[in-house]
Amino acid sequence: MSLAFAVEVAAGVKDGTVSARAVLEEHLGRIERHEGQVHAFNTVTADRARAAADAVDAAVTSGRDPGPLAGVPVALKDNLCTRGVPTTCSSRILEGWIPPYDATVVSRLQAAGAVIVGKTNLDEFAMGSSTENSAFGPTRNPHDLDRVPGGSSGGSAAAVAAGFAALGLGSDTGGSIRQPAALCGVVGAKPTYGLVSRYGLVAFASSLDQIGPFARSVADAALLLDVIAGPDPADSTSFREPPPRASERLGAGVEGLRVGIVTELTDAEGISADVVERTREAADALSAAGAKVDEVSVPAAVYGLSAYYLIAPAEASSNLARYDGVRYGLRASGSKDITDMYLRTRSAGFGAEVKRRIMLGTYALSAGYYDAYYGKAQQVRTLIIRDFETAYRDFDVLLGPTAPGTAFPLGAKTQDPLTMYLNDVCTIPSNLAGHPAISVPFGTGADGLPAGVQILAPALGEVVMFQVAAVLEAAAPDLPVPQLIRSEVAR
Repeated sequence: MSLAFAVEVAAGVKDGTVSARAVLEEHLGRIERHEGQVHAFNTVTADRARAAADAVDAAVTSGRDPGPLAGVPVALKDNLCTRGVPTTCSSRILEGWIPPYDATVVSRLQAAGAVIVGKTNLDEFAMGSSTENSAFGPTRNPHDLDRVPGGSSGGSAAAVAAGFAALGLGSDTGGSIRQPAALCGVVGAKPTYGLVSRYGLVAFASSLDQIGPFARSVADAALLLDVIAGPDPADSTSFREPPPRASERLGAGVEGLRVGIVTELTDAEGISADVVERTREAADALSAAGAKVDEVSVPAAVYGLSAYYLIAPAEASSNLARYDGVRYGLRASGSKDITDMYLRTRSAGFGAEVKRRIMLGTYALSAGYYDAYYGKAQQVRTLIIRDFETAYRDFDVLLGPTAPGTAFPLGAKTQDPLTMYLNDVCTIPSNLAGHPAISVPFGTGADGLPAGVQILAPALGEVVMFQVAAVLEAAAPDLPVPQLIRSEVAR
């Protein structure tokens, strides 16, 4: 058996050389053998997936176009609404809630012929950097089961890395696609804010959240982004214009493009020397391919982490107010009045990290402190946007590490929230700016685990961003097959 890329699966299903059902059964078999060790999924939708695969095969047999993702198995982060399937956000407070509608991205995947295999584990309400904050237990990294997959979309990243699905969807509020992609050795992209509809994504921090792809290749990630991007009347923040096609110039090379190495990212607190070395090697590879590479400063980026941990919790404290035991999922029993019911339900339903962020956000928004904290953080956000705009006058894309290091041991940082927050120090600035960024695997750290390099681009710069990512992918050293499936997979 081999880990087929999504573009190969779709082409094979369309021309009849392989059936969607056969592709699905191969992936379901891998899930059955290894999911107990990884815990990538909260729900596996095998029966629905088989029905979807059979529908794709019927379309091929009858001569109808099954779509650009024909028969491709896809894993969805469990904060994307799916009609008739539980959506938990890995939180007890949503346990038992089944949405009556599909998120826009889910509808677009189904229309494109994708086969959805299940809903993946995450840090509760997407708050975390290791997928250890799930109410249903942690996900483990397929490359080393004693280590984290990153977070908060660790379930989707692990599912793709382990061959449970060819593609995955995650959400990225402060790096929750790119950071786990780096730690699991897969490609992960956060699109420009507004390029992909957020309708049906359970909100964490609405001005930062974006849905994006996980894949085992840059071409696969571009294919998935092309399917889910585009205007949506159901989301007032989505762009009304036709989206750029990420796959448009994958083979165009980087001759003459200008690439800036962001010094604030390579010099950020806690960045390991081997990750910086991989970033320098990636820059050298782009230079050898014809790009003009130089260093660039984005001064306000150093304040990104502080600004993020005021803005994101503030928005979360507002968004999560709706979970009160009345409208969704859990309701605590034995309450003496409605206020007591709110208190009991929220105390029992939310985990420690969610409670911590609600309290932090509520404090930042409170009378007397709003200007000093939330208002100041928004001013910093404006500075970051201006500094990026200045940098992009001289450079087409920027380069930096994705994460401070490689995958760390389970439990190593759970007792120190501030150290855990530093895992997103390299990814947060592009969320605050609303710009796209992509993580591409590039070699390993000293421990032999995958390391990721991040390419950042200006708003709606996905075409050039993926163009550069494709060159970086071609120049990257081969990654080892995850230890978990090494004996049964050949590349």
